[in-house]
Amino acid sequence: MSSETKDFRPNRRLNVCLLCLFLIGVGCSKQTEQPPDFSAERFARETLLLDSHIDTPFAISRGFADVISGDSTLEFDYPRAVEGGLDVAFMSIYVPAAKEEDGTATDFADELIDYVESLAKDAPSKFALATCTQDIEAIKKQGKIALPMGMENGAPIAGELEKLDYFYKRGIRYLTLVHSKHNHLADSSYDEGGKWDGLSPFGRDIVKAMNDIGMVIDISHLTDDAAWDVLEMSQVSVAATHSSLRHFVPGFHRNIPDELVIAVGEAGGVVMINFGSGFVSAPARSWSDKRKAGIAALRLEYPNDDSKVSDFIRTYEEQNQYPFASVSTVVDHIDRVVQLTSIDNVGFGSDYEGVGPTMPRDLKDVSKFPLIVQELWDRGYTREDMKKILGENYMRVWAENEQYARAMGNPIECTHE
Repeated sequence: MSSETKDFRPNRRLNVCLLCLFLIGVGCSKQTEQPPDFSAERFARETLLLDSHIDTPFAISRGFADVISGDSTLEFDYPRAVEGGLDVAFMSIYVPAAKEEDGTATDFADELIDYVESLAKDAPSKFALATCTQDIEAIKKQGKIALPMGMENGAPIAGELEKLDYFYKRGIRYLTLVHSKHNHLADSSYDEGGKWDGLSPFGRDIVKAMNDIGMVIDISHLTDDAAWDVLEMSQVSVAATHSSLRHFVPGFHRNIPDELVIAVGEAGGVVMINFGSGFVSAPARSWSDKRKAGIAALRLEYPNDDSKVSDFIRTYEEQNQYPFASVSTVVDHIDRVVQLTSIDNVGFGSDYEGVGPTMPRDLKDVSKFPLIVQELWDRGYTREDMKKILGENYMRVWAENEQYARAMGNPIECTHE
């Protein structure tokens, strides 16, 4: 970076973090006594509440469900969002790795964006598209739910920088560079081996271009090496939009390790906690790993006999009850991010509609956000702390990316002027 270009990453706060760790026993960033007049439901309604990752568009692509009036098959719909106090629901434009392999990734992303646009068009009194931080405030004042979008998997970019601008114009405001397979941008934490040992050369070009236009970089799904590459390159704060902590689920590389949590915090970024039981609970992850290993072994032994796999799955699930996590498990991850960094570096990235029927037993859909608020309150977080966790932290990172883009001479496109 040249001396004329301002570094928009905040000053490192390592000493502050170490001090916070030292003071945990006396309640760093928390109040010691709670006044009695607190309603989690009212606080969730009144405070800006943001979830940075909901997979409703892809869920709907597999079959019709009524997001506007409500549908019991969904984890996100309008009635549940209102009940839970959700104001900002980042719609994930999730593109499976197979779409890159068959050349349909870009078209599929367009289809999902079309769907999100149709929600706002068909229910203008309930939903509104959001493409900048200024939009969020305006939409909340109107009593609507804001629908910004993030793209999960960089496959639709298809090796063309122009497509990044195209999807920005279509409303995409963060990009998860990979998903389940290594792609042309970076290596995936779910894939075997390594194709690029981090970011690809084109992936590095994309990181710079994203900074320049104000699109937040999402390090979820990346290998550790790729995430470190992003942190070394990015001139502005990044996000892990739906990742939990490897500390609690050892060996699960989709989650991020403590040293990356600290680095994200030092760079001013935010870790948005994924609620899925397998992300926050080691027993739930072990249950899934054993089931997956059993299926893989049978497919090798009986490649042409699906009945063997079906019988195994039925027997395994009958004999092994799934160990759902709880709201307390989720907040343990929030606590640890705060301990490792500060109250400014954590939020919610639930992954509703994205992890199958594995949500914690008391967080089955978006109506349950007040239960997290209550758990935070019971653990001693102040109202100001919770405002940051519920939405202000991600909004700050988003605004910093917008500010950098303006400094680079690029305008920020808003939907609500």
